[in-house]
Amino acid sequence: MQSVRVPSAAPPIAASFGIGPRLRRPARSSPMQSPERTMNPSERRAVISLAAIFALRMLGLFMVLPVLAVFAREMPGSTPALAGLAMGIYGLTQALLQIPFGSLSDRFGRKQVITAGLVIFAAGSVVAALADTIYGVIAGRALQGAGAIAAAVLALTADLTREQQRTKAMAVIGMSIGASFLVALMVAPVLEGWIGVAGMFWLIAVLPLAMLPILWWVTPDPVRLRRDGEVAFSAALLGRILGDGQLLRLNAGIFALHLSLTALFVALPLQLVDMAGIAADRHWQIYVPVLVLSVAGMVPLLVVAHRRHRYRETMAAAIVLMIAAELVFPAAGGSLAGLVVGLWLFFVGFNALEAMLPSLVSRLSPAGSRGTTLGVYNTFEFSGIFVGGLAGGMAYGAFGPAGAYLLAALVLGAWLVAVVGAPPPRLLDSVTLLWRSGGAADADELLARLSELPGVEDGTAVPAEGVVYLKVDPDAFDPSSTDAFPELARP
Repeated sequence: MQSVRVPSAAPPIAASFGIGPRLRRPARSSPMQSPERTMNPSERRAVISLAAIFALRMLGLFMVLPVLAVFAREMPGSTPALAGLAMGIYGLTQALLQIPFGSLSDRFGRKQVITAGLVIFAAGSVVAALADTIYGVIAGRALQGAGAIAAAVLALTADLTREQQRTKAMAVIGMSIGASFLVALMVAPVLEGWIGVAGMFWLIAVLPLAMLPILWWVTPDPVRLRRDGEVAFSAALLGRILGDGQLLRLNAGIFALHLSLTALFVALPLQLVDMAGIAADRHWQIYVPVLVLSVAGMVPLLVVAHRRHRYRETMAAAIVLMIAAELVFPAAGGSLAGLVVGLWLFFVGFNALEAMLPSLVSRLSPAGSRGTTLGVYNTFEFSGIFVGGLAGGMAYGAFGPAGAYLLAALVLGAWLVAVVGAPPPRLLDSVTLLWRSGGAADADELLARLSELPGVEDGTAVPAEGVVYLKVDPDAFDPSSTDAFPELARP
């Protein structure tokens, strides 16, 4: 992807920590502005089918989290460290392979790579279902994660949606992943009681294969593969993303968040069984009401963050709740009331952060590099799952449940220090413009002119795609100011 950036003396884009208000829309209609603001039938079919594929795959990964620690303990050769590794190993293979899978989809086709990923995931589930030792479960979980289709699914979504519908499409897929996590926690203990963990792995093997007819016969075929900078990964931008202090804080945050989640499920199910005397197939009676009630605690945090733009303070408050939960768990011992309170505190903070972080990362990404930024973010996320499983299991083996909880508390505490020490937020919006004509030779001149508009802070032109990406200050930028550029159109 050939691109040229705005030469600007403004501070770095990622000198902020928050999400700004939406870009103001001009009151009057413009001939350059598309009157169609909703998805067409083809786009709806694409987004719904791809969200279903993504969600069911993630459901398969999440479903064994609440029950795997108890199951793995009974397997030959198992230790707490190996049980934790079995829980988190899929994060390692997912982190290593998601970007290569996205690149392969550019070369061989989106549907072909997604099909291969779903088949690999199903094969890993079969390996885990047939395993009679902990090492077999570890191998199966690693193979599950190797079917890393996230980047390919998002790229296909970009291929099949117009620019003005792209954000909405990505939001639908993001919500489907969150829903799959909640469903997994609720149904996993029930399924474990009906069919056992081995049966759950067999069920998980069927789910992705059942999605193949939907992928090939329901999801539309892309007319062409697009290297959209807002979706595709670019190695050339990697150094800039990794060197950005604010993005690094958020990437470290998602690492800490998912490390703590995986470490929690290394210890909590065993604590419920051993200390509270609650059988694994009854854990749903705890998870379901706690997850539902956690929404009541999460919503006020998100309202404060969004309406008052107090993202840093809200993040700090959510992290404090999670740290408090990690301290309540070991203190509770066998007290069911104490464990429930701790679990509620944990998921209030976790759900709030899980909802905020992707949006923050997306809005802090440099112009035209959202795909690369989110690729790095997802790699940190899956790495946190891996480290949380392995390190949480080792801490559990050395110090019991308290070891896993205190490990997570220390990691979350380090993140809290980084959040509190962050600079004040600088709220910027993203603007995408269609470039009707021009090539690489004209990009410098065009971007130099755009940089003179009030509120324009950063920009990238992609001549091959006919797109210009801008980052703007919403309080200073007037969307109608681009009307003075006849070669540009708003999507």
